[in-house]
Amino acid sequence: MVRSVAFISRNDSGQNPKPGALSLAHYGLIFFDEMPEFNRDVLEALREPLETKQVHIARVKQHITFPCDTLFIGAFNPSPSGFFADDPRCKDTPDQIARYQRKISGPILDRIDLHLQVPAVEVDQLTAAPDENAETSAQVRVRVSQVRARQIQRQGCLNAELSVSQLEQQVALSDEAQAFLKQGIERLGLSARSYHKILRIARTLADMASSESVENQHLAEALGYRSLERQGLA
Repeated sequence: MVRSVAFISRNDSGQNPKPGALSLAHYGLIFFDEMPEFNRDVLEALREPLETKQVHIARVKQHITFPCDTLFIGAFNPSPSGFFADDPRCKDTPDQIARYQRKISGPILDRIDLHLQVPAVEVDQLTAAPDENAETSAQVRVRVSQVRARQIQRQGCLNAELSVSQLEQQVALSDEAQAFLKQGIERLGLSARSYHKILRIARTLADMASSESVENQHLAEALGYRSLERQGLA
């Protein structure tokens, strides 16, 4: 487990900062399993790096910046025991479940683009024969490569790399779509930061559907990925 995400590692004197977990994953992936089990200060230290893609280290005689443009993935159980609240095997009280979930603060969730609730896998699914019609990893890779190429051809970079002004140029919503998005954001109580994340996700969903414009269905799906806010966990 990464306990000091300190995002840096230090020598004994603490005067020679070196890249840590987050920076070592630059242009790669870092996975935090069982997020609520991390120290709260470790999780809260993620705020700025996830936002700026940089780690800033200040010392008396030096100031160092490390890059950390990494794909961050976090996972946690629905309860301390690992079961959903409506599962008979869950013996946790509502208060225990709430305390466990609140270990992941709203500001951290706000900085994570996609929130997905993964259902429990039934034994029958584990023992069933593979689905011959299931999409293979190779097919997914081709599809992702096509979407990336479409974005680079249109704007010279990926959607994730667009500035706010560039993003607004690439996502010119109709009055109807703008009203739909506003209603969804107000209903979920989302932040201004979430607004631009939703636009990026919706633009990518439109690209996946080979759509030139971002429509209501793309916005609806993007809003759906803010599931933790919708459940009140943020």
